[in-house]
Amino acid sequence: MKHPLLILLIVLQATCTFSQKNKPSNNKEYFPPYGKWKQQQASVSFDTTLLTRAIQFAIASEMKQPRSMELSQAMTFGKEPFGEGIGPFADRGEPTGLLIHKGYMVASWGEPSRVDMTHSVTKSFLSTVIGLAVDKGLIKSADDTVAKYAPPIEAYDPSHQRTPEDFGTPQLLTPFASSHNRTLTWDVMLRQTSDWEGTIWGKPEWADRPDADATKWLTRKRNTPGAVWEYNDVRVNALALAATSVWRKPLPQVLKEQIMDPIGASNTWRWTGYRNAWIVLDGQLVQSVSGGGHWGGGMFINAYDMARFGLLTLNKGNWNGKQLVSQQWINQSLTPTTAEPTYGYMNFFLNTNQKYMPSAPATAFVHVGNGTNIIYVDPEHDIVMVARWIDSKAIDGLVKRVLEALKK
Repeated sequence: MKHPLLILLIVLQATCTFSQKNKPSNNKEYFPPYGKWKQQQASVSFDTTLLTRAIQFAIASEMKQPRSMELSQAMTFGKEPFGEGIGPFADRGEPTGLLIHKGYMVASWGEPSRVDMTHSVTKSFLSTVIGLAVDKGLIKSADDTVAKYAPPIEAYDPSHQRTPEDFGTPQLLTPFASSHNRTLTWDVMLRQTSDWEGTIWGKPEWADRPDADATKWLTRKRNTPGAVWEYNDVRVNALALAATSVWRKPLPQVLKEQIMDPIGASNTWRWTGYRNAWIVLDGQLVQSVSGGGHWGGGMFINAYDMARFGLLTLNKGNWNGKQLVSQQWINQSLTPTTAEPTYGYMNFFLNTNQKYMPSAPATAFVHVGNGTNIIYVDPEHDIVMVARWIDSKAIDGLVKRVLEALKK
């Protein structure tokens, strides 16, 4: 195992004794203010020996892919058709994590202050921004069609000069104008059951995790919306573009003002898009951000800010008495998708019938991104855990060890 002394120091730091005034109240959830996070003596609620072993397991279960995210993408998604990266990448850090119990910090390891890509955990921030639009009436209902809210959009392309060959071709983006796409609701887009068709930012939807049978790429029939679950980042990016039109301003700005600032997140997170994903909106240039790092970009964020977001979803959108996003929206996000019961709204992965994580309660859920990055949320045990750069096959093993360490 790498760096055994470092592991020991991290665990000892996380389990040291704090004064009585910093011990949690059993009557009220603690919400960390900006720039601070009180720590709970680990031995109050956990067997520290077992917890140490759980953290050692997390560190030893580091993902096998290179720490260069650009190289890692080239070795995986980069091999797909049109798979080249078009957004920023960054080298990642050490295996990292945080354990939160009843709102209090219990343990940490790795580099929790380091800003790293979080890949498809970004999707949970996107679905939350859409939930805010529903809460505020900008979108009447998730069951409305997206087309009602998505007018033609001008893409910003300063290098393109229209030629005679371009005469008569579309000059505006209309991602929800086809006969199939006009029927798609916000709900099926959020559940990844839309079978949206088209190309956005130079990426055709069929090229994302393409069918092994290349003859089907351009010829297959569209599935009835809601019938088939397919994880597809092109469709997520089309949804992000529609949401940008609804808000009429950059989505990171909405997220900062209405979610991240109120929960006391740092000022270091950045939500990025692709270098070609710029539109003209009300006379201003606006970047339509991506829902993950499939081709680069997405959310760059530290583990503390991820944990704050997890604590918000644990508390059904409420932060220290203020309802930031409605409980109704969180409940919808946690409702299983018929075509894939372990998926709610993106990127809420559910533990329906304990299929996703056999060792966790069925009520637990996870915000998941490639890497693997997870925010584990366990209402039954009042736990939020961030684990970054852990092998996906080790997620249940980590959860199992943490829950075994929790005192009954």
